[in-house]
Amino acid sequence: MLFHLLYPLTQHVSGLNLFRYITFRTGGAMITAILISLVLGPYFIRLLRKYQVSEKIRKEGPESHQKKAGTPTMGGLIILAGIIIPTLLWADLSNFYVQIVVVTTVWLGVIGFMDDYLKAIKHQPKGLVARRKMIGQILLGALFAVALTYLDPGSQYDGTTGIPFFKNYVLNLGILYIPFIIVVITGSSNAVNLTDGLDGLAIGLCGIAFLAFLGIVYVTGRLDYSNYLQIEYLPGAGELSIFCGAAVGSALGFLWFNSHPAEVFMGDTGSLALGGALGAIAILIKKELLLVIVGGVFVITALSVIIQILSYRYRGGKRVFKMAPLHHHFELIGWAESKVVVRYWIVGALCALLTLATLKIR
Repeated sequence: MLFHLLYPLTQHVSGLNLFRYITFRTGGAMITAILISLVLGPYFIRLLRKYQVSEKIRKEGPESHQKKAGTPTMGGLIILAGIIIPTLLWADLSNFYVQIVVVTTVWLGVIGFMDDYLKAIKHQPKGLVARRKMIGQILLGALFAVALTYLDPGSQYDGTTGIPFFKNYVLNLGILYIPFIIVVITGSSNAVNLTDGLDGLAIGLCGIAFLAFLGIVYVTGRLDYSNYLQIEYLPGAGELSIFCGAAVGSALGFLWFNSHPAEVFMGDTGSLALGGALGAIAILIKKELLLVIVGGVFVITALSVIIQILSYRYRGGKRVFKMAPLHHHFELIGWAESKVVVRYWIVGALCALLTLATLKIR
């Protein structure tokens, strides 16, 4: 909104020319997101406590987690406010990429909200039935793929995706493109959801991943940088930097309240939306396979759950890990919760650095 309102006035006030620059608007979105999270956070937490919107801790979980019962949940509303409002304020809202990623984030935020609402307010332990949640994610993925195929004004999406570390090769998915998009959206949103199990864990990792993507989308939208790095140039993709900046700022602001011991949990409202947004950005810049690297911790977490389930089912009840997801396994072998979180952040940072390194490797 600020871009549309103020940039046209440049001819009258030369200083407003700053709104032309993505870097300036990204910084503005990041600062705005932090302020929104810090200002709205205490209000939302008080509101959630007032209406007893609290976390129900599973009895099967680690013993040490039982003391977290009663902590307000659905804090993803703070995260969504910190992402969506700054994006609407600072981004070019006529941009196709911005429109797609905002719709994806809100869509999955609504699905997560419904799940949290049923569990925390309606006291239905299972929340939104997994089948219905999956239907919502698959439908979103299908609509996303259709939008890229038929509504993209630049006709950039031809069923191909980049291959990390190989600049001059692409993977042509052909008729598998739409199913592939569905898998990316569904997988990324659920992977972040599974990782959200310790104070500050998922939000810290998401902040790191969005920071890495911020750099990637910026150079992807710049003809000079993309030519130098030999990556595909996507006109207008740089506008996603504003969204990524808002996501980083919102993550930092929410971490203020979510760090150990957490005052509020993000719930599915936040985790599904954040995971879906990461997947959407990877798709929009045609770097879906790169998501496996930048979100390496999320991938490992999801795999640990799959391995545990398959082992239990096909090996006569035997488990590979003491508990899944993997972060609970580390807790049960004696790691303190804060140690698990910080070490996961370190691994997440290394994954982000490796992701950025792929841009320069020829």
